[in-house]
Amino acid sequence: MQIIIEYESSWRNSFLDGSNNEPLPKGGRNFIASMTTLKQEGNYKKRSISKDTVMGILNRLIGDQRKLYQARQDENYYFTEVEKVLQENDIVDHALNSNEMVYIRNVSGSTDQNSFTGEIKANDPSFSSSFSAELWGVLWLNLSEVSKFILDESYSVTYSEVLDPITVCNRIEVLSAEKPMDLTEDIQAVLDYLLNHFPDTKYLTAKKQLPLISIYASALYLQITRLSQRYDLSTVLTKSGGLSGISKRGFTKKDFMDRYTTGSKKLIWGNPYLLKEKKKGEGEIVSVLTKASGKLIINLNISKEQARDLEEKIENAGVSSFYLGKKGLAYVTDIRP
Repeated sequence: MQIIIEYESSWRNSFLDGSNNEPLPKGGRNFIASMTTLKQEGNYKKRSISKDTVMGILNRLIGDQRKLYQARQDENYYFTEVEKVLQENDIVDHALNSNEMVYIRNVSGSTDQNSFTGEIKANDPSFSSSFSAELWGVLWLNLSEVSKFILDESYSVTYSEVLDPITVCNRIEVLSAEKPMDLTEDIQAVLDYLLNHFPDTKYLTAKKQLPLISIYASALYLQITRLSQRYDLSTVLTKSGGLSGISKRGFTKKDFMDRYTTGSKKLIWGNPYLLKEKKKGEGEIVSVLTKASGKLIINLNISKEQARDLEEKIENAGVSSFYLGKKGLAYVTDIRP
């Protein structure tokens, strides 16, 4: 038996983790197509016509609208025998692919990593206290100076400029943009000192390099320890004793500014589906949504009697059009028993 399907604009990417072939987790499947999560390895998911796709289509054509895994669990599953004989080479997909930039809606409640809302608390005690210049001044030390500061507890930090959340935030962003450093003798000495004080912190990248921001972020925490011997820092620190948005390894702008603004974190309602990667020997690779249009031929190695029964069920269900995978429009153009 042969079933021929034509389709238009079938989306060939997936925006959720997990699989349709398993029960939904309690909180549902996670959205992995935001600008941040899409950069993580494996989250740009390409999809093609598979045996599961075809079985989903066949179930849809006879009027069964359950998830495929639910239909398969049924004792009277109609396609039990078909599942046994259908092979990947029985599925012929003549597809013409095209790439398209699309804007994906995100209703998962994600917040913008680099934005904030409300008025800025420029006079927050973190920036207007007697110890503020000594605390945040660490960020304006050069690499040689911050290394000396880390290794020498008596090192004095001075800073004379006006401090506020935006000034500090901008400085941290500059440091965060710097490339990781190789472990020279001096940098290794700094790293050893930091590991001795913060043994649970993983500082090195996969290439065994040390990000510059990690040195400065940890230096802030060392300064907190040293200043707390002379000042009450309770108005600056979180309940856990840290700095909002700053860990010993790095910085998250939205969490930092959340403490120093009157508004809440800015929600993300969508983003372009776009991934930029730099590959050795290829340069920058840009990946967007893939759409496919074409013809799908399903060859079923079943008896004539089974073929007639299936054709009758398809005609009785009267499904005129359906999705092929995600989105798009598909319809049966011919059935050859």
